Amino acid sequence: MAIEQTLSIIKPDAVRDNNIGNILAIFEKSGLVVKGMKMLQLTQEQAQEFYAVHQERPFYNSLVAFMISGPVVVSILEGENAVLHHRDVMGATNPEDAAEGTIRQLYGANIDNNAVHGSDSLENAKIECDFFFAE
Repeated sequence: MAIEQTLSIIKPDAVRDNNIGNILAIFEKSGLVVKGMKMLQLTQEQAQEFYAVHQERPFYNSLVAFMISGPVVVSILEGENAVLHHRDVMGATNPEDAAEGTIRQLYGANIDNNAVHGSDSLENAKIECDFFFAE
């Protein structure tokens, strides 16, 4: 198994609901290690650039609006097979489909307000980590 890094974002809904510590505790208990972290307020330009891959999708504008609606916590998490492991811990995108005990099942309200974002591949993890953190 390979040690990897992945990007994690605690979204505005989870920050607003004071679940930062709860979510980080789940990541840490699962074996992921926080290597860098910061809280910030995304600008519209940053959110548009970060989610540009979804630009042609019908949910793009609402996603951007949601991501700039309040502060987020971005972090680099490290561990064995971190990208896939992080995605397993987060749970399915739609909290209604998420497995028991996953972050989205515990803290997500719906498919739009689902508490967390995580990189979907090792290649995107590198791009996303570089977007928020200097080398």
